Amino acid sequence: MLSTNPVQDLTGIFSAGLTRVDPYAMIKSRVRLEGDTLIVDMEDGRDLVNLAPYQRILLLGLGKASAPMARAFEELLGPRLAKGLVVVKYGHTDALSRVEQIESGHPVPDENGVTGARRLAELAAIADEATLVITCISGGGSALTPSPLTVNTPDGPITLTLADKQKTTQALLACGADISEINCLRKHLSNLKGGRLLKLLAPAKSLNFILSDVVGDDLQTIASGATVADTTTYADAVAIVNKYGIRDKLPPTVLTILELGAKGLIPETVKPGDPVLALASNILIGTNRTALLAAADKARSLGYHVAALTCVLTGEAREAAKFQAAIAADVRASNLLVAKPACILLGGETTVTLTGGGKGGRNQEMALAFLAEMDKDPLAGQHIHYLAASTDGTDGPTDAAGAFATPELLAKTRAQALSIAQALKDNDSYHFFEAIDGLHKTGPTMTNVCDLQIILVR
Repeated sequence: MLSTNPVQDLTGIFSAGLTRVDPYAMIKSRVRLEGDTLIVDMEDGRDLVNLAPYQRILLLGLGKASAPMARAFEELLGPRLAKGLVVVKYGHTDALSRVEQIESGHPVPDENGVTGARRLAELAAIADEATLVITCISGGGSALTPSPLTVNTPDGPITLTLADKQKTTQALLACGADISEINCLRKHLSNLKGGRLLKLLAPAKSLNFILSDVVGDDLQTIASGATVADTTTYADAVAIVNKYGIRDKLPPTVLTILELGAKGLIPETVKPGDPVLALASNILIGTNRTALLAAADKARSLGYHVAALTCVLTGEAREAAKFQAAIAADVRASNLLVAKPACILLGGETTVTLTGGGKGGRNQEMALAFLAEMDKDPLAGQHIHYLAASTDGTDGPTDAAGAFATPELLAKTRAQALSIAQALKDNDSYHFFEAIDGLHKTGPTMTNVCDLQIILVR
């Protein structure tokens, strides 16, 4: 029998997805130590690493979920782990004893991130053939560890500044570029990304545990691919700048480096076939699909018929919302796609092209656009309940994971004479949902595998 509280069901389904991709739990369940052998059992294969030849094990981490990953390895390895450092988002630390933690800014990098990136590079530099390096990488790692590039050019050296990186990041976030496009530029403006961390680690071997926050789980895009080959080029980065018409918004030094790189006048990122890649084993430990399947299991246990549509949703958030609202209306009217009571699940990562100066994130914008469709509905969204939320607990530059769209919230909107259209125009979804108590706040979840959207039709 269904519960009488669909919002509680939405919250429970979302939480089940988070629980399945808890990075600490995933490592503890998939990695074990037997004598001198570290055994890594993943769905796509097994890695066996003999620790006996190594005099020292170091741990390096970057990303919102890297601290709980490090805690798992502290417990697994004990005194075998010599020391380490993880760079995490503010508020995302964990109880670590052997591994140091530095908190830094996301999505716009800050000075703490520069310090963290420098300290990671210093640790990488002491690694040698007798060192095994374990890296813990998750979404957010790119912004959290800005390492402004220094290059030698025909006219002398050029060194980027943090301000250059900040201005570039802000321009990319505002123009609607997706994460792969943003990270293409980041890789070509960094000393660590695009496989360059491996160059610093050589000749040490590394085991790299990666939690995916990228649609399609492309390892070279997650945290800008610090430990994998990069197939993008400086020419690609220049093409992205031109595509979004943001030349006038980028610092001159950034444009100079990108254009010199496109002409082949400065070194590229690490490319397939580079010998340094043979020193690295990259292991994917969790994805949006994993979370989506767990959410589906929970929905079934609550009495819903489930249709899991996709884990690779991209595009403009408000356009995705229109598509989802149309599906909900069809299910309500005729059981098209899945029979009622229905739970329709989607995952991925959309984008927002900013036109206003408000506050919000892609999931809050999606929920607001979904509410706009409910407002047009002759039945005012009756029998339909919706949640769009980020699995890391922070949707854009806000303290909310996302927001709900329900008939009850639509009634509050109308009672308070709030304008959905104006809020969308201003990109001010956060303050809109704050006014009607429609935000979903989880606090830091310590994981990060993109977003989930949940539609209930009862």
